[in-house]
Amino acid sequence: YFLKFSGRDECCIKQFPMQRRLFCPEEKELTKGEYVRLVRTARNRKDKRLELIIQTICSTGIRVSELKYITVEAVRLGRAAVTCKRKTREIFIPVKLRKLLKKYCEEKGIAFGAVFVTRNGKVMNRSNIWREMKDLCREAGVCPQKVFPHNLRHLFARTFYRLEKDIVKLADILGHNSINTTRIYVTETGEEHRRKMEKMRLII
Repeated sequence: YFLKFSGRDECCIKQFPMQRRLFCPEEKELTKGEYVRLVRTARNRKDKRLELIIQTICSTGIRVSELKYITVEAVRLGRAAVTCKRKTREIFIPVKLRKLLKKYCEEKGIAFGAVFVTRNGKVMNRSNIWREMKDLCREAGVCPQKVFPHNLRHLFARTFYRLEKDIVKLADILGHNSINTTRIYVTETGEEHRRKMEKMRLII
């Protein structure tokens, strides 16, 4: 503004409107096949806690910071009341996951409170989970760049949207204030878009 006010328009940088990214980068998004490999690798290592953490985030869409709300009491109820940014929403726990979590709690002697805790009884945090997930990459054959807790949430969002095509409902489940944020989660890859175009069969 100063340069324009001074009559030096030639020194001003012109801004061009940018269209939002149409496709998400394939090298960063976790596929369902890669997710399955991570779960199986954790299972083969007999790391039940990590196996269930990965499945809990991916099957509910919960944030890694919200795992503390997955308690023994919530597992019994089949739903967790999650509070984030002064808002509370209900997260439903799939029946199959409930059975796995109940069995895990029984085996570990966890009678109340958070399900996912360290040996010292502290709730697992983001850095614990991030580090343990990264340790699976090589054995699972998954690019480390794709493996972090938040990407499991993205996979949940894309899978849910493919089934329901309801972005408003998805935004509520994820706890988003803006649908624009949810749109980022469900953006398809260029390869997915290419396959859809091929299915149109409009070339004679």
